[in-house]
Amino acid sequence: MNAILLTIDRFNTAVGKTAGWAIVVLTLAMCYEVFARYVLRAPTSWAFDASYILYGTLFMLAGPYALARNAHVRGDFLYRAWTPKTQAAIDLVLYVLFFFPGILALAYAGYKFAAFSWLIKEHSSNSPNGPPLYHFKSLIPIVGVMMVVQGLAETARCVMCLKTGEWPQRLHDVEETEKLILEQAQQSAPSATSKD
Repeated sequence: MNAILLTIDRFNTAVGKTAGWAIVVLTLAMCYEVFARYVLRAPTSWAFDASYILYGTLFMLAGPYALARNAHVRGDFLYRAWTPKTQAAIDLVLYVLFFFPGILALAYAGYKFAAFSWLIKEHSSNSPNGPPLYHFKSLIPIVGVMMVVQGLAETARCVMCLKTGEWPQRLHDVEETEKLILEQAQQSAPSATSKD
């Protein structure tokens, strides 16, 4: 079972890391726009559309990545003090009551938005030659499905933790600075007391 969960994590992590390159493209596009506007006195007609499409893509695809990395914001000062079983029980209740209803609504409504956008071949009205938006809007239901699949993986982890008392293995490629500082402090604490 854990192999399936890690496969889901790997997929959403790979998609998230790939989408992260949108930051580089967005930065280059905005730098060029500033240069063209203030140095060349010839602002682009595409920069605004490019900025919200790239940022929207990054923002949406970061959701499944963050869920796969267990990186969503929570009240850590409370959560850390709980036992793994308590954490899993609270997480499970929150997934059932809030996460799945919200994400399923997003996927359903997103499908309708995307289908209508494809039907009318929607283009941006923010610039004279606005780019097509139907590809961009298709990300809404796609990300909704990715979030549901990752949410099912997280729910399975909660059930496994409730049975065993320990969280199942996760992928680890990055660590929060706060976690690293806490680990270093814990490692140095015994050595400091042993010298005294």
